[in-house]
Amino acid sequence: MQLAASNTTSTNLQRWLYSLGNLGCAIPYQAVNAALLFFYSDVRRLNPAWAAAVMTGFAIYNAINNPVMGYISDRTKTRWGRRIPYILFGTLPYAALFAALFLAPFDGGAQPVALLIYFAIALFLFESLATVVQTAYYALLPEMFLDYRERTDVAVRMNIFMTVGLLVGAAMPVMLADMLGWPMMALIFAVITALALYFSTRGMFERARSVQAEAIPLLPALRATLVNRSFVTIVIAQTMRHFATATLSTGMAFYAKYSLNADASITSLILGIAFVTAGVALWPWRQWVANRFEARTTLMIAYGLLAVTVIPLALVRSVLGACISAAFVGIALAGLILMGDVVLSDVIDEDEVRTGQRREGMYFGMSGFVIQLAYALAAVVFGWLTTLYHYDPLLSLQPETVNTGFRIFMSIPPAIGALLALGVLFFYPLHGKRLQQVKAALAAKALD
Repeated sequence: MQLAASNTTSTNLQRWLYSLGNLGCAIPYQAVNAALLFFYSDVRRLNPAWAAAVMTGFAIYNAINNPVMGYISDRTKTRWGRRIPYILFGTLPYAALFAALFLAPFDGGAQPVALLIYFAIALFLFESLATVVQTAYYALLPEMFLDYRERTDVAVRMNIFMTVGLLVGAAMPVMLADMLGWPMMALIFAVITALALYFSTRGMFERARSVQAEAIPLLPALRATLVNRSFVTIVIAQTMRHFATATLSTGMAFYAKYSLNADASITSLILGIAFVTAGVALWPWRQWVANRFEARTTLMIAYGLLAVTVIPLALVRSVLGACISAAFVGIALAGLILMGDVVLSDVIDEDEVRTGQRREGMYFGMSGFVIQLAYALAAVVFGWLTTLYHYDPLLSLQPETVNTGFRIFMSIPPAIGALLALGVLFFYPLHGKRLQQVKAALAAKALD
């Protein structure tokens, strides 16, 4: 952990160590998105509408605290930098609060109000610490890594760990809980999370010019962010991506159990195939697509592919069919995962040319603010469709309409989200000549 000169390039070891931190960010959030509704509604038997309401409130709160934390980190000045202290001192409580989410001592049938209160308090406390740690971590990406090739190289490494995090956090909770119990599953995930982030700090550094620059006051900072057309268009597209993926991860356990008539633990296999395929496809995406096209074009190809590949999930009738469909979804996800933070880094570079400041915290915070609407929307759609198709966790046998409801939930909303993202990207201005001008201006500034 150190301060580096403005033109310092990263080492291979620093790239790997920084990327490892993505494992600690991915596991808790993927487990929350994939397993928390299932745990509280199907295991602890909380009314699904109540559970969806808590998740919606969580997403709204998460949206609000993201830009606040981003702004605070931009203004932080310590001898360790602006971001690194939050990771050092926030990681342990962040991991502990994740574990607490799956230690609920109440049953929804006998103590529904107590379970609801526990769920809400634990989730909101976890989110507060998650925002502290993750905003600081992702804000380091565009500062540590300076050009497109370096960023895509780091993005591949980050998303190798992201893929492991998806596999562990989204695909394995139900399976591990069946084997070891939900509390032990959560404790194992919490330990992995903390170790990954603490090891990651060994490769982190911040650039002296970023730490020394005077921060923009809050209202001008918000205004400069929200009027940035590049940011507005890309964050809307990314919101649609997160809506699609949140729907897939949230619904998979229900889809496996009620649409495929399989054990809910088969979720691990289906999601595991999707995420392993995504991990394997990262290198081909970078070599054959990202290195040939700009970030916008690469994202457009990935969104178009996602819109097509989710549709078979509504039609397949077997676990084998779902696994094959999941593999194709994974190929599309690889492109989205690879380019998400890279394209936002371009937006932050453009902002530095305009404002003279490095405001990674504000941009990643505001991005989180808008993107959290996707999780709120996914929770609302979940609550609406489960009610519409008569899912009731207190019933020992669900009506046949539940089968149809979860097939629809797993296919139509993600496809709509992907197509909306594709349309919005046509209006993203930071490509071609404009992008080249920004890169040239930053290169000239680094030599001053």
